[in-house]
Amino acid sequence: MDPLTLAIVLAGFLFAAFVKGTTGLGFSTSALAVLVLALGLHETLPLLIAPSIASNLLVMKDAGHFRETLRRFWPMYLATLPGLVLGLVFLAWADPLVPTAVLGAVLMLYSAFSLRRARRHLPTHLHRPLAPATGLVTGFINGWTGSQVMPVLPYLMALGLDPNRFVQAINISFTIGSLVMAVGLSKLGLMTGHTALMSLTGIVPVFIGVRLGTRARNWLSPEAFRRTVLLVLLCLGASLILRAVL
Repeated sequence: MDPLTLAIVLAGFLFAAFVKGTTGLGFSTSALAVLVLALGLHETLPLLIAPSIASNLLVMKDAGHFRETLRRFWPMYLATLPGLVLGLVFLAWADPLVPTAVLGAVLMLYSAFSLRRARRHLPTHLHRPLAPATGLVTGFINGWTGSQVMPVLPYLMALGLDPNRFVQAINISFTIGSLVMAVGLSKLGLMTGHTALMSLTGIVPVFIGVRLGTRARNWLSPEAFRRTVLLVLLCLGASLILRAVL
C-alpha cells in the first residue's frame, strides 16, 4: 500500500472512530463510505475487522450494563448468525452495489422521518417477537454489504433505551457481526496475512478517535444524543448511495 493510500485508510479509521465514540455506532459504515472509494468493497471489508472490534470493545467498556443487555437481547444476537452466513454467501457471488444503494436510501428515509416526527416507541408486547427477525435481517445485510446498522438501529431506538444501554446493546451486535465476518472473509480468501496486518494498524487511530468521541458524547443530553445519531445516519445513508453510484 502506497503512502497516500495508507494515509487515507488511517484518516478514515480516525474519522469513523470519532463518530463511533460520539454516537456509539457507525464505525464500519462510516469507514466504508471513505475507504471503498479508494480501495473497493472486497478490499475494504477485511481491513475493518480489527479496528471495528477494538472500537466496539472500547465503547462497550464505557457503557456498562453488559450482562443485563446480553440476557435481554440474546435471541436477537443468536439469530444474527445464520443471517451473516447467508449474507456472506451473497457477497461471494452477487454484485453488492444494488443492496448498498437500497440500504443507503432506507437509512436516509428512516432518519428524515424520525427527525421530522415525534419519537415513537415500540409496544412492549412486540419487543421479544421482533428481536429474532431483527437479528436475522441485520446479519444478512451485514454479511452482504458490510453495514451493521439496519434494522437493529431503529429497533433498539424504538425501545426507548437510555444512551448507555443503547450503546451496549448495539455494540454487542456489531461485535458478533465483526467476529463472524472475520471467519467468513477468511473462508472467501479476502482476509489474508497482509490484510490482517493492515487491519491491526488501524487500532491506534481507533483508540484516539473513540476516546475523543466519548468525551463529546458525555456532553450531550438524551434528546441531543438521539438527534445526533439520526443526523449521522442520514449522512451515512447519503454516503452509501454515493458509493454505489461511483
